[in-house]
Amino acid sequence: MQTQENPIALSLSTGRTASVRRATKETDVSASLNLDGTGQANNRTGVPFLDHMLDQIAAHSLLDLSVQATGDIHIDDHHTNEDVGITLGQAIAKALGDRKGIQRFGHFIAPLDESLVQVALDFSGRPHLSYGLEIPTQRVGTYDTQLVREFFVAIVNHSQMTLHIRQLDGINSHHIIEATFKAFARSLRMAVEIDPRRQHEIPSSKGVL
Repeated sequence: MQTQENPIALSLSTGRTASVRRATKETDVSASLNLDGTGQANNRTGVPFLDHMLDQIAAHSLLDLSVQATGDIHIDDHHTNEDVGITLGQAIAKALGDRKGIQRFGHFIAPLDESLVQVALDFSGRPHLSYGLEIPTQRVGTYDTQLVREFFVAIVNHSQMTLHIRQLDGINSHHIIEATFKAFARSLRMAVEIDPRRQHEIPSSKGVL
């Protein structure tokens, strides 16, 4: 499978950036990001709702993010959704490097109309997901809502973060999921920002993450 050309690539020559490609018999995924970006997004995965959520991550974390994917969506969206999460998690980990100077922790509560979702995360080096969404419908458009959890499992395992997601309110599936991605994005932004008081130190009493 061939991936599409990445228009963000030219802006990723310096700073906390990463590009990762994952090619299997099921999918071919390329992810490029800049942790110190302005929220540029160019995401084409073949799964429209996933593209919309990746755009939310870019817009609200201020990452520059490009994810290009082709996959066996003629079967279903599962492999593409999971492999996008894996590749994005690997790109985040690569861009963070030794995690020196980062705030490390992030948290946010995002409202979207009747929905309210809380996210807290820690770039601890210990992958863990606590997932508390109760999405009332099986699908949003053509997107299987079970895939939301699979996406975050993949990101957590490959970026080595601890992630807690709590649904505080909500009855509309689209609103619940979008509030989750927005809260995740704002938490991510907080966690990866450089702490000027210890910008050359690893934020751990152990000296390593």
